[in-house]
Amino acid sequence: MARFVITRLLQMIPLLIGITFLTFAIVNLVPGSPVSRYEFNPRARPEDIERIKRNLGLDQPWPVRYVQWLGNVARGDLGISLVNYTPVRARILNVLPNTLLLTMTSLVFALLLSIPVGIYAAVKRNSWFDNVSTVGSIATFAMPSFWLGLLLILLFAVKFYEWGLPSLPAGGTRTLRGETGFLDRVQHLILPSLALGLVQLAAWMRYIRSSMLEVIRQDFVRTAQAKGLRDRVVLYSHAFRNALLPLVTLVGLSIPDLFGGAVIIEQVFAWNGVGRLINDAAQSSDYTLVMGAVLMLAVLTLLANLLADVLYAILDPRIRYD
Repeated sequence: MARFVITRLLQMIPLLIGITFLTFAIVNLVPGSPVSRYEFNPRARPEDIERIKRNLGLDQPWPVRYVQWLGNVARGDLGISLVNYTPVRARILNVLPNTLLLTMTSLVFALLLSIPVGIYAAVKRNSWFDNVSTVGSIATFAMPSFWLGLLLILLFAVKFYEWGLPSLPAGGTRTLRGETGFLDRVQHLILPSLALGLVQLAAWMRYIRSSMLEVIRQDFVRTAQAKGLRDRVVLYSHAFRNALLPLVTLVGLSIPDLFGGAVIIEQVFAWNGVGRLINDAAQSSDYTLVMGAVLMLAVLTLLANLLADVLYAILDPRIRYD
């Protein structure tokens, strides 16, 4: 197992280089630059603009700048922001906990609901519950996450307030005025985590239902039932344990969707995270900040996939990576 983990970690290096190279090329080929705001300023002389470009290294071709950026990253230096000249690493680490809190909360929420709903829908196949959950999951999965987020804001923040019901905050990570605390953070977390997790919940519930329908028809399940074991023991200790293995892989593959969805959801709910930081940096052509944030999310995604593979081997003793 240790050899497998080390090999996978080494394989991440060329993959990360490929991801960062493509990202660097895209952000540099898009029209605009961090000094574009000075070009239309009548007080800015052309020689001043050229000096700013030279100080920021923007006077060199982007492949040269990418090699220099890669060398700095190898030394642990993500550079400075080209807009406000603050360290990129400090800005990312300042908002990274918010993104991890949002994605992990959405992940846990989707798992805690998708597992029992999927199992019950499989056991009660073709019942009204199965039909309602099927239609609901398909409808939810078809909704864009940003549109779902806007619907949640309209209902739980706007309409609940108009109806005199307890409403939830429409955005932000905490209350800017008044007393803040754990409960305040939870209230601000509910709507964005719902918007991000409901789509995954719909997909995982359908997958668990299909896996359980396949497993409960196997001979070992009928044998366990013939021994007189309780239905709950048969379902969770025998059937679900075998249906759980593909789910681990599915969850690992869904991690990029969670991080990618967080970029949109954080913008909709004004959530102060890495996704919103990337969006703001892209709009201002802050190349180094975009690259640092993308690199951070790519590393987290690859580590999550590695963790899924390790858990797969732990849950199924038959799997060996040696």
